[in-house]
Amino acid sequence: MSRNSEFSFWFPTSSDRFYPDFVLQLNDGRLLVVEYKGEHLLHDPDTLEKDNVGKLWESLSEGKALFLMAVKQDAQGRNIHQQLENKIKN
Repeated sequence: MSRNSEFSFWFPTSSDRFYPDFVLQLNDGRLLVVEYKGEHLLHDPDTLEKDNVGKLWESLSEGKALFLMAVKQDAQGRNIHQQLENKIKN
C-alpha cells in the first residue's frame, strides 16, 4: 500500500511513521484516532511504541484529541464498541 504523507494522518515514531487505522472527527469537534491490534501483537515493541506516541499526543492536546489502542476484548472485558464508548465519554 502506498501512503502519501502529505494527505495522510500520521505520527512520528523512532524509526518511521505510524499511520493509524481510523481518524474521526466527533460531533463536538474532537479528533478520535483508533489503532486496532490483534491480541498477539499487544506486547510487540512496535505496538507499545505506537500506543505511547498516541497517548502522549492525546495528553498534549488539551482535551481536543483522543487516542484508543483497540482490541477485540480489553483487560476489563469490554468489546470494541464498549471501548469506543468509554473513550468518547471520558
